[in-house]
Formats: sequence, structure tokens, C-alpha cells
Amino acid sequence: MTDQTSSTSVTASRTRARGASTGFLGLGRRDAALFGVVIVMVVFAPIILNPFPVNSAMAQFNAGFPQLMQQFLIFGIFAIGFNILFGLTGYLSFGHAAFLGIGSYAGVWMFKLLGMNVLYAVTAATAIAGIFAVLIGYISLRRSGIYFSILTLAFAQMCYALALSVLSPITNGETMLQVTHNDPRVLGSAVGPDGGLPVPTLFGLEMRSTYTMDAGPWSFDFNLGYYFCGVFMILAFYLAIRIFRSPFGMMLRAVKSNQQRMRYTGLNPRPYTLAAFVISGMFAGFAGGLLVSMDPIAGTERMLWTRSGEVVLMTILGGTGTLIGPVLGAGFIKYLESILSKINSGILHSWFGFLPDGLEDFIVAIIYPFVGKGWHLTLGILFMLVVIFLPGGLVEGGTRIGRLFRRRKATDTSDTPAE
Repeated sequence: MTDQTSSTSVTASRTRARGASTGFLGLGRRDAALFGVVIVMVVFAPIILNPFPVNSAMAQFNAGFPQLMQQFLIFGIFAIGFNILFGLTGYLSFGHAAFLGIGSYAGVWMFKLLGMNVLYAVTAATAIAGIFAVLIGYISLRRSGIYFSILTLAFAQMCYALALSVLSPITNGETMLQVTHNDPRVLGSAVGPDGGLPVPTLFGLEMRSTYTMDAGPWSFDFNLGYYFCGVFMILAFYLAIRIFRSPFGMMLRAVKSNQQRMRYTGLNPRPYTLAAFVISGMFAGFAGGLLVSMDPIAGTERMLWTRSGEVVLMTILGGTGTLIGPVLGAGFIKYLESILSKINSGILHSWFGFLPDGLEDFIVAIIYPFVGKGWHLTLGILFMLVVIFLPGGLVEGGTRIGRLFRRRKATDTSDTPAE
């Protein structure tokens, strides 16, 4: 009787656990809540990112214009894919910019050969980047650690050099690849509606179409291209959650934990790492396709090692191995790049013009090296602070703040006298 009762309770607990782990779209409670937060952020970003009135001095810090919001989403997808490789397996790739560039070139060629429908571009970019990821990953994953990182960096630099020289008839070299009136474009027109070059569209709807809503001193831009990227950002995030929580994701964590023990159990880690590398490369290629869907031009600068280092910084700043961390890191870096780089000495003098002349010049002289062309210095300092004090990235910082509030709430509750 006791055994029967215990077995029944075990079965019931398993059933409850199974029910608790699946909810909205098959996600657990916490994952579903996080997914809901991402959806809300994507939908209402044009409003959230424009908190200051247009004519105020603080409008400089608004980030709700379409081009920057598109960058947030596209590089968020890029970082999500990179995190599947680096965050789960621990394999640090310094060559993921190659897939971003390959996807960009593939997307522009689809515009030139087929038509300006963005679905052609993103599909071809993802597929071709996946093919290259299989080839590069198969060779690079024969090594691990720093040797793997060096191999991926070498492949990326090879792709960059080939795009500049040998493959210049395909990539157009330094002058960049873009659409022209002479392109065959068998499924579309060679001329845009206004008589100029055709622009990327989605079944006739232009990606640059923007509706501006004025609400008193505030102004909000709702761009079709942004929401097109937003749909894929939401899908990419959902796919990342399912990978993280799947048995495949558990195997990738086992690879990161101890490959030697995996081999002792009879499991070969190579297929899992190659699969993660290919998925990550396809995410990067897809991001490249989205870039040219917003602006149909591709250049070799997207293959530079600095671009690969940028996605590494995004992932580490946000939180390696976390779900939302790479997205936060991508938004953080792109915000600094766009906002701080525009602050010049004239803007600084306008901010501190109320001070005496000597003090104004002194403060401007101190701040100026950290903005404008020196925004990388600010990024470097912030990166150092995050690595030193928040090894888990921005996500760890949010977790600590949440714990602090919960601790205060618990203290207040315990101090309240019981009836």
C-alpha cells in the first residue's frame, strides 16, 4: 500500500511538473513571461525609446527613429544566434562577421536577379550562410579553445580578402554591391515608382514606409521595416528559448561542461557542436539579409574582424548564456554608437552654457574625449566595469536589483505585526 501510494505521488508530481513546464506556446511560466516582455518591448519600442519632447535639450538621447530601431533588432538577432554557439557550447568564434557579410551579399544578389521582395533576400541569405557555416564549422571544430577562435578568425579574414580582390566581380570590391537600373530582375521592375532605383518591398509595401504620430511635443515614428524585423526578432527569440530548453540544448551545455565525460558515455560531441555552429551562422546570415532589406547595399566592412568582436562584446555585456542578455547587449552598444557618437563640442557647449566661461570650457574639455569620435573609449570603460563588477552582464545587474527589492519587501513584511 505504501509503495502504491508513493508511486502515485511520484506520478502526480511528474504530471504537475510537466504541466508547469508547458504553457503559452509550450513555454514554461518564466520563459512565457520573458517572451511576453520581449513582444511588448518590440511592439511599443517607437514610444518607449522616445521619452523626451522633440524640441527639448534631452531629445538628443531619444532612440526612437526607424534606422536605429532596425539596428537594435537586426543585431539582436545576430547576437542571439552567436549566443547559441558561445553561450551554450563555450566555443568562442571570432569569425561570425563572415556570415553576416555573406548574407548581405546574397540578399543584394537576390534583389538584382529576382526582384525587390525582401523575402527573396532573407531566404537566400540564410541558406547560403548556412552552407558556408557547414564548410567552415566542419574544419574549425576539429580544434577547440583558442585554436578554434583563431581558425574562425582566419576564415573570416580570408572571406574579407577574397571579397576585396578575387571575388570583386561578384562583390564589387571596395565600391560595394548595390542595385542598379541594369539588373535583370526577372520578377520585378528595374525602375522604382518615382523613376529612380527600386526599393525593398514586401508584396508591394515599401520597407521605408513610415507613419509619424504627433502627440503634443512628442513625435513617434512607426516604420514598416522596423516591424518586419520585429516579427523575425520575436520568432528568433522564441526559437532560442526552445533550443535552450530542449534536449539538444542540454547536450550543448554538456559540451561546455565536460566533453571528455561525454565521450566516456559514448556520445560524440562533434555533431552537436557543428549543428550549433551552423544554426548560429544561419542566424548571422539572416541578420545580413535583414540589413540589406532595410538598405540594399553590401560592403566588405561587414566582414571585418571588428564586426566579429562587436557581437562578442554584445553577448558578454548582456550576459553570456542567458536568453535576453544578447538582445540587451546589442541594444546597449548600438545605442552608444548612435547617440554618443553624435555629441560634438557644440552640443556640449549648449548643455553647459549656463556655467561661467572658464568652468564651461573645463567641463567640455573633460567630457569631449568620451563622446563623438571617442565613444569607443566610453564603451571600453563600461565593458571593463561590467566584466569586473557584473561578470554575468547586464542580466546579472537586473537580477541583483530584483533580489534587493525582494529582500526589502520581505523585510517590510516581517516587520509588519501579525493580527
